[in-house]
Amino acid sequence: MIIQGPFAALEGAVINLGGKMRKSTTIGPHCKVGGEVSMSILMGYSNKGHDGFLGNSYLAEWCNLGANTNNSNLKNDYGNVKLYDYTTKQLEDTGRQFVGLFMGDYSKAGISTMFNTGTVVGINVNLFGAGFPPKHIPSFSWGGADTGFEPYRFSKAVDVARNTMDRRGRLFTEEEEDIWRAVYALEQNEIPHVPDLDED
Repeated sequence: MIIQGPFAALEGAVINLGGKMRKSTTIGPHCKVGGEVSMSILMGYSNKGHDGFLGNSYLAEWCNLGANTNNSNLKNDYGNVKLYDYTTKQLEDTGRQFVGLFMGDYSKAGISTMFNTGTVVGINVNLFGAGFPPKHIPSFSWGGADTGFEPYRFSKAVDVARNTMDRRGRLFTEEEEDIWRAVYALEQNEIPHVPDLDED
């Protein structure tokens, strides 16, 4: 393991064998991290346990990046990175040259996922397949660049969250489920078809 400060690993965090933790990185409580991480923040219980690069990025809680997942944090033309803005619903100039991946709670990426500069992933997204996914992926989406996206069934998302947290001795609360329902309702216009919240 190689660590370049300033660097912080909070309670219960594990840095895997051979990990390269570069400056200005914070690994949240109970995260499992490997590969190369630079100028990034991982919130609690998120995992990037294998090789791959994560730079200038933010992962919220309970995220998981599959083996060999990488993100770009610098454009080929060295220009400013544009980032999806939830207020204007379009890409906006960040005024920054280095911007990576922003991923919401409980989102997951399959093995060898490739994220472009300034990618914004909502909550409860399940990404897989080849190619670069879009720079904005709405919450509760399921799919990838080569397959397209469909809605992640609400009941299934809740079941997966409960199982995920149970593995770590944590409880998915009714309050969290209520918040999810509100976000799910907001995203109905962002993905092609959203089934009823209680559809099985």
